[in-house]
Amino acid sequence: MAEVTLDSRPGTTIGRASSGAGRAIVSKIISSVIVLFLVATVAFGLVRISGDPLALLLPPDATKAQAAQLAAELGLDRPLAVQYIDYLGGLVRGDLGTSIYFDQPVLSLIGERLPATILLALTAFVLSLIISLPAGIIAGMHRGKVTDTVISGVILIGQSTPAFWVGIVFILIFAVRLQVLPAAGYGSVANLILPAVTLSIYSIAVVARVLRTSLVEELGVDYIRTGVAKGLRPREVVIGHALRNASLPVITVVGLELGSLLGGAILTEQVFSWPGIGRLTVEAISNRDFPLVQGTVLFFGTVFVIVNLLVDLSYALLDPRVRESR
Repeated sequence: MAEVTLDSRPGTTIGRASSGAGRAIVSKIISSVIVLFLVATVAFGLVRISGDPLALLLPPDATKAQAAQLAAELGLDRPLAVQYIDYLGGLVRGDLGTSIYFDQPVLSLIGERLPATILLALTAFVLSLIISLPAGIIAGMHRGKVTDTVISGVILIGQSTPAFWVGIVFILIFAVRLQVLPAAGYGSVANLILPAVTLSIYSIAVVARVLRTSLVEELGVDYIRTGVAKGLRPREVVIGHALRNASLPVITVVGLELGSLLGGAILTEQVFSWPGIGRLTVEAISNRDFPLVQGTVLFFGTVFVIVNLLVDLSYALLDPRVRESR
């Protein structure tokens, strides 16, 4: 009688799979922490080669004694190594420092501007999904036809047009010429329309293009042709079979676009005077506000890292092959 080892039992296999998945998750979390550490380090180094903030804070006729006193108050007279260690120690404690220009805690400033950025980014994100997903599916189902050509042409224009230029054109048309929407401001639905549409155009183009390409590739697989030969309707083939397998690259792009919308709305917020973190970053850079620039850059990096981590972990819910490999 053959011996059966403990490793051959189903429970052991499940335990190995679970421990493997746990190790993969822990590994990705550690990698994310390392990336954030590198982002914080790069932000610390770059802002200090951008210029001296004392030149903006002091009057033109300030004396060297006044400059030395202000540098001591801001801690800029200490060696860079000491400043860096203090900076990392503050991050560990959840302290991003105090803004030089606004004279407020950086974390407090980010918290004040965060709701406006979330509102704009999520509105643009929902709008992009509502338009891009049907457009990508329709283009993929009608490959090579007039519908596909028109949608692909619009996608190309959307990806090639700078967001700040689109925003300026929208302001000239809808705010200046037609006078149906405000050119800037915050607090009403009317103020939200133009910046949200402007911010969503690139995401619409990217998601629709990736979905169309992925769906065209999936519709050429053997099991799809078999389903069509058996008499399944095109809608059943696409929605019930091809779309699920074609969704993995789309999820990656959607996750990246969400991170971009949350952290990359700098130009859009500036054009429409939207009081979000993107505009706060521009103000911080203009005033050489070291702590505030570091805080906003770290915020953007954290958003991207978290979104990428969630996207990667979500693969296992959609693709059985990923669960088996883990």
